[in-house]
Amino acid sequence: MTLNEIIINHLEQIRRRSIILWESLPKEYYNWKPDNDAMTAIELIRHVLQADYGWNIIINQGDMTNYTTPWENLPYTSVQDELEFASPHRQTFLDSIKKFTQKELEETQITHPGNGKKKNLAAYLLRIGYHESVHAGQFLSYLRAMGIDRPFIWD
Repeated sequence: MTLNEIIINHLEQIRRRSIILWESLPKEYYNWKPDNDAMTAIELIRHVLQADYGWNIIINQGDMTNYTTPWENLPYTSVQDELEFASPHRQTFLDSIKKFTQKELEETQITHPGNGKKKNLAAYLLRIGYHESVHAGQFLSYLRAMGIDRPFIWD
């Protein structure tokens, strides 16, 4: 297995588990949030999904100065609609990862625009997986607080 394949497999397994969690959310809880400063459940889902669009710009060393997403002003309708809208952006992101050489993954330095920290590309891509995993844990706590049965994601 190449490094690209390992990273993509890792990201796909994380996403597979996230989708299991998200699809367990009843529509009447889409706008639930634990406090006034938190994202709603559907906002949290979109946050994770739209991140792929931004990650793709970052890993391809694009300009994030005037960053906006295709989700701008898009109404929240359903988890399924969010997944469908995000699908081509996810595929573009994964296709970008596939095109990197082993050398590029090991040697390309990526500067994260949020904190200015540099990481090599492979490490940065693994960090992206961590971001989604953290939000999966957050979503599990949302489901627990809502009193909703949490699906088993550890198969």
